[in-house]
Amino acid sequence: MPKPPSAESDRDPTVCVVGGGPAGMVTGLLLARAGITVTVLEKHADFFRDFRGDTIHPSTLELLHQLGWDTDFLTLPHQRVERVTVSVAGQQFQVADFTRLPVHHRYIALVPQWDFLSFLADKAAVLPAFSLQRNTTVTGLLTEGDTVVGVTAERDGEPIAIRAGLVIGADGRHSTVRSAAGLAPTSRQSPIDVWWFRLPRNNNRDSSEEFTLFTSSPSGVLISINRGDYWQLAYVLPHGAGAALRDQGLDEFRRRVAGVQPALRRRLTDDLTCWDQVHELTVRVDRLRRWHRPGLLCIGDAAHAMSPAGGVGINLAIADAVATANRLGPILRQGRIPGERDLDAVRRRRALPVAITQFAQTRLLRGMYPTSLERRTSLRPPRALRVLNAVPALRRLTGRFVGLGLRRERLRDG
Repeated sequence: MPKPPSAESDRDPTVCVVGGGPAGMVTGLLLARAGITVTVLEKHADFFRDFRGDTIHPSTLELLHQLGWDTDFLTLPHQRVERVTVSVAGQQFQVADFTRLPVHHRYIALVPQWDFLSFLADKAAVLPAFSLQRNTTVTGLLTEGDTVVGVTAERDGEPIAIRAGLVIGADGRHSTVRSAAGLAPTSRQSPIDVWWFRLPRNNNRDSSEEFTLFTSSPSGVLISINRGDYWQLAYVLPHGAGAALRDQGLDEFRRRVAGVQPALRRRLTDDLTCWDQVHELTVRVDRLRRWHRPGLLCIGDAAHAMSPAGGVGINLAIADAVATANRLGPILRQGRIPGERDLDAVRRRRALPVAITQFAQTRLLRGMYPTSLERRTSLRPPRALRVLNAVPALRRLTGRFVGLGLRRERLRDG
């Protein structure tokens, strides 16, 4: 017979956050900074995962500035993107300009997400009210009637139970918390899936080698992220087409990538030697109509899974975290547990920016991506790109949309 869950050895926290990604870490950190006891549960031993968003947008950099941590953060290795340029059919188009945003850091910082999360964990570790529990996999919810009062989990193979006044589900697009709470998302068709892989950046070539972040050609679409000594690459394919492309073989995949970036041809042959080096991200775009039930709130990808298009998912998740701390922090500091109206206030604050961003990802950007695996004989840049490239004021508007989001979330102390 299975063992009954044991009680958590530490005192029960006021808030239990499930998931140590951007939404979970920022929520836990901000609440603990306000003196609220928080335990963040992370199922992995570390933060290292290759296919996580690397884009730290101006909105997130402004939050770090508010916290007084931006100078420390920017000592991490990073690349700065002041303007977003895409390449389509060999033509360069500037589509977003961050240089006039009303913030202290007017650029996107490209930083591996594991570095960002480790930075947050180090800052949070000095807060007496904060606890990060790694290797802890949440398996279900503790309930009393209809109210969530904690979680069940496994740590090092042992079942445990953690009680909390509020559970925050920030455990991603395959959320255990969301499922256990009976919260079902409505899905929207994503136009794309993504294959992630890496190649050496210079391979004994000129270390100044640079590629455009987004490159589209008749052979497909490739996203190239400079991580210093290697390229983190994402080949974009039509949603659901992964199995068919894999059946065509690794040589065909190499040919497609080389067709987008010919400079990679030799490295594809020498360094991409098996399918184990290619990781498929099946893109889901969905959102909950209701983000809560008594005692529980879902945020980030657990509430609204985003496409990687535009790299905005991490920043929307962090905006959710700031909104959560702003709305629920004062209530929790008073020793009260947020009621359903309080919990739903977070959704009401964040629902419209999420819906409009998802519409842009699944509809407005659809023309940027291939719709089949057939090689296109020609590729015409979408009219929207040509207009953006010609009108600086529009590029500043798209810069604001991408860099700050439709609704900025500024941290309120007190």
